[in-house]
Amino acid sequence: MGLFDIFRKKKDIVQISDTDQAQFGGDMLANANALVKQFSDAAHLDFSVESLHVLDQVIEMNTAFYNKADNETKRKMIIKIGSYIFEVARQNFGGRYFWYDRLDQPILVTGQPEFEMSLLAYEKVRGRFENGAEDNIPFFFAGYAEGVKNRASQMIV
Repeated sequence: MGLFDIFRKKKDIVQISDTDQAQFGGDMLANANALVKQFSDAAHLDFSVESLHVLDQVIEMNTAFYNKADNETKRKMIIKIGSYIFEVARQNFGGRYFWYDRLDQPILVTGQPEFEMSLLAYEKVRGRFENGAEDNIPFFFAGYAEGVKNRASQMIV
């Protein structure tokens, strides 16, 4: 059973121990790095906020493949791309990972205890594949970055 599976059994947003937090963050970074390696010949993904424009193009170029893929392949694509978005957020703005049971996915919370700017990336990645450019990743992320700058307490989905 993977670390993500442990959190799926909990209710609400789950706070985790420092040891589990390190493992959870390590898993997120490993998934993000796998994406970087997978597309190293086609795209420069360097965990900068600007690289999300490149990521959005990667999603666009792979939408036809996503649409033909089985559910497990789609899930893996969403996890890798979502993990990259989470890691861009964490590396540039800080934060801690939690499990958000209501949507059955990880959540990154930045700013605690002064404020709580929360980011949910997996639903946005799924939406980008299924809805097209209207679910633009850089625009979505800009809302999160602005919220952190303004020390807002809100959730970006």
